[in-house]
This record gives sequence, C-alpha cells and structure tokens, in this order.
Amino acid sequence: MFKKKLKIKRDWSDHALWWEQKQRWLLKTAWTLEKWEVHADARLIFMPQHKPVKLGLPNGIILKLRACFSNPVFQTVMGICRMLGIRHPEELSLLRPVEEKKKKKDKDLSEDIYDLTEVPLSSDVLNFCKLLCFFLIRWLDSSRCLMQQDIKGNDRLWLRFKFFSFYDIDSKYDVVRVTQLYEQARWAILLEDIDCTEEEMMLFGALQYHISKVSQSEPQMLCSNAALDDLETALQSLEVKMEGESSSASELLKTMTAPDLNDYLKIFRPKKLTLKGYKQYWFKFQDTSISYFKSKEESIGEPIQQINLKGCEVAPDVNVAAQKFLIKLLIPAPEGMNEVYLRCDNEQQYAEWMAACRLASKGKSLADSTFQSEIDSIRSFLAMQKTNGSQGNAAASDESINPHSLVSPRYHKKYKPKQLTPRILDAYQNVNQLSLTDALMRFLQIWQALPDFGLSYVVVRFKGSRKDEVLGIAPNRLIRIDLSVGDVVKTWRYNNMKQWNVNWDIKQVAIEFEGNVNIAFSCLTADCKIVHEYIGGYIFMSTRSREKSDVLNEELFHKLTGGHEAL
Repeated sequence: MFKKKLKIKRDWSDHALWWEQKQRWLLKTAWTLEKWEVHADARLIFMPQHKPVKLGLPNGIILKLRACFSNPVFQTVMGICRMLGIRHPEELSLLRPVEEKKKKKDKDLSEDIYDLTEVPLSSDVLNFCKLLCFFLIRWLDSSRCLMQQDIKGNDRLWLRFKFFSFYDIDSKYDVVRVTQLYEQARWAILLEDIDCTEEEMMLFGALQYHISKVSQSEPQMLCSNAALDDLETALQSLEVKMEGESSSASELLKTMTAPDLNDYLKIFRPKKLTLKGYKQYWFKFQDTSISYFKSKEESIGEPIQQINLKGCEVAPDVNVAAQKFLIKLLIPAPEGMNEVYLRCDNEQQYAEWMAACRLASKGKSLADSTFQSEIDSIRSFLAMQKTNGSQGNAAASDESINPHSLVSPRYHKKYKPKQLTPRILDAYQNVNQLSLTDALMRFLQIWQALPDFGLSYVVVRFKGSRKDEVLGIAPNRLIRIDLSVGDVVKTWRYNNMKQWNVNWDIKQVAIEFEGNVNIAFSCLTADCKIVHEYIGGYIFMSTRSREKSDVLNEELFHKLTGGHEAL
C-alpha cells in the first residue's frame, strides 16, 4: 500500500534483510522474525545482495562490476569468473589490497575503470566476450555533424569498418581498403571478438606471418594505370567472347546441364524431438532444394521432406584433423529461421554439398557455371588446414617467428611458444606460395566464412519479456539470443521485413515482418538510435548494384538511418 501510494517502480527481487548486530543475512523468506530470534531492538537493513565492486585484475585493469555480497566468497568468485570467462574458479579468491598513501601530485589523476555493473553474473564465456563489445559501442551518429556531438579540434577519433557488407572488393583498385580491412579483421581475431576453431587460428597465424614476411620483401602494391586497366579488361572480355563463339553446341549443352548430386548424409535438427542426434538418409539435390529419403531404393517415391534452400544461411563447421565436415543451414520460416545440420563423411562430399548449398542459397542451381570453381575454392581452403608432417624442419629453418603475436591470448595460456611455433609453421607450408595480394584476400575470405562474422551485439529487453536478452545484428538478419546460455532463439531476415520504426519517447524499436510477425524491444547497452542506424544501414547496403553506377544515394541513406532527425 505504501509503495503504491508513493508510486515507486523498482525491482526489489535482489533485496534482502541484513541483521547488522549479528552480521547475518536473513535469506529464508519463509521464516518469521521470531524464528530468526529477531527482537525489537534489532537493527535490520533492507539492501541489495549484489553491489558494485572495483575489481583489480592481475594485468592492472580495473573493472567495476556487480558482485554477490550474500553468498560465500567461493560462490561469489565463481560468479565473477563465469562472467570473465575464467575456467577453474576454485583456483582464485579475493583479498584486500595493500593500502597505499596517495601522493599530492597524484590527487587529480583519475584511474581508468571499465564499468561492467550491468553485466549479469549468469553470463557464460561466450556472452562475456561479446558483452564487452556492448560497452565499446561508441559510434558517432551518422545524422549529426562532429560539432553537434561535442567533437573539438585535435580530438582523437577512430576509423573502423562498421557495416560488414563489403561490396565489390577488387584487390587491384582497393589497396588501402583491403589493407585496412585486413588489419581490422586481424585484431578482431587476436582480441577474440569473433570465435574460430584452433585449426583456423593456426591458419590465421600462418597467413599473418606470411603477409608480414612478403610485405617486407615484395614491392608495395601500386594502383595500375587506369587506361591500361581498361584496355586489359577489354582484351579479357574479347578473349572470353571469342572462346565462347568457337565452342561447339555439345560443349555448351554440357555446360548448361546440371550434374547429379545424390548421396548418403547425416541430418540433425537442434531443438526438435523428431530426430534425436544425427540420422543417416539418402539425399537428393535438385534445383535449389534438397530432399531426403529413408534409403536410395526409396528415392523414386515421395521424400520424407523437401527443403528449399533459397534465401537460407549457410555456415561451415569444419575440423580437418578430426574429420569433422558439418554444414549448418538456417532455413527461412514465417516465425523466424529453422536450423538444420548436415554431416558429410569426407572432404570431397563436403566440398560438393557445401558448394551446392551456397549456390542454392543465392537462388542458383547446380547448372550454374560457378559450381565447380566453388568446389575448388572450398577444397583449397580445406587443404590449407592440413598438416604436412614437416614441423621439425619448418621450425628449424625459421626462428624469427613470434607465435604470441600471431594467435589470441587463450593459446598463449594453452601452449608454450615452442609448441605453437611448429604448428603455425606447419600451416605456413600451405600458404607460403601466395602473393601478398592473394594472402590478404585469402585471410579476409576465411574471416568472412566464420559463423559469427559480421555480428554486432546489444543487450535488449523484448516487449512482454521479463528478462534481458541479446540482439545480434548481422548484415542480413537479426538474431535473438538467450543471454544465460548463448543459444539462438529466433532469427529474422531483413528481406522479410515489412517496416520498422522507433518510438523515440520510450526508446523502443518495433519491427513488422511478413506473416504477421511483430517484435518490439528496448535497448539496454546502447542508444536505440545506434540499432536503428545499423538496421537501416544494412538495408541501404543491400540496395547497391553495378547498374546504379558508383554514385552514392546519400539521401536514401539518411532516410533509412536518420530516424526522426533525418534530412
């Protein structure tokens, strides 16, 4: 009644009674004060169980985070370690720091504190790494000038790629663009802003080592003369045209005929009770769809299911050493996206089916002329991850490598330099023949093939929900993620979006998708304007095409990203 009268709106679920004289928390809410033996003279304080602490880490960084003051220190340390992604929390504890007298000259010096008080203690390793990015969302508003955002002369700013939708990258004309993109990708991997497997990390390390070596020995990439480039392009086009005219009708017919792709594969549907674990079926690829049957003999009849892959998301999950060849498919559905995993038996099978799935996702059939080149590209990537058995010779032939500068910190802890060096140099044998340009482009291609590539994260509260969740913003979709376990709950594609708007008064983003699907959410770790600009920006990126020349439609960009302040 008292709370209602004062109109206090607050979450009291974390509060409990602290008995000051007895230095005890009264956490058993079912107990009466009499059972606790609390008398009239007792001083009880109603306070939160989780409070901010400034936590100094061994590396000197100070984090401001919420720690549990009501659990034993052991459990509190477990919660903190879970948040920070530290395994074996039983090996750590908390202690009082040594008091230091503050010198007069240090009075005005302020220490850098990274505020993580809004990070839930239930976050797992994956979530913490990504939640760090939430507090690094410092993008300036694209709709306002620097002066309007309190930027002064000589202030320091960063230039970074924001939208991970790279259009028409050409190493011949994009020397600076490719170089800067490589640097941003390299640091994202080294700082573990994006996850990759151990094999991929060794390959990234080998490519970095090779790029560093080649860039010192090769002359710098120079932009070619425009007139000569145009002439070269014209000659190549003429050569292709003449080759096409000389082709026989039978050769053209062969090119246009789609190859057969049928085989036994294993399928798994996460969160579905129909298939528990991977189960083997006979699969058939036709046009842009896959069908599967109980056996090859039954493939002349009706399939168990036919899945149209047009517009789906295709992601690899490969470990060559462990002979793991997995294709992850996200199939568009009215309520979001359905997950389907396909497991292949070997490299050749994986290369063919992965290439087919990628083409089908773009609406292309197996008759497409790029099918074989896609297979070759995938096999080339797999070959890079193979070990050569020449670690000893490679390590002995080159001692200039610094492995800790080439891999992320988790591998510094897992392996000693003498263990890392031969593994990186072994992977280096697969890339050491690449030119500087090819090595840079290959690095970017592998980076873009990672499952979490291009994702930006923000903590949100969906309308009608009582818990905080994560919204992943990708170049072509939005992803709803469970904050406590990191599982994908729903996925919505931009091309199914009918409209979206922002209620600037209550800071809420509302989106309507096809099939009468409506969502709304409030942003907790970033201004909703930033999310609005990401969505509008990615939709704008999708409108670019060669037919529209190189003229940038600035008006459309501001219309899509500017919100109520547009134009």
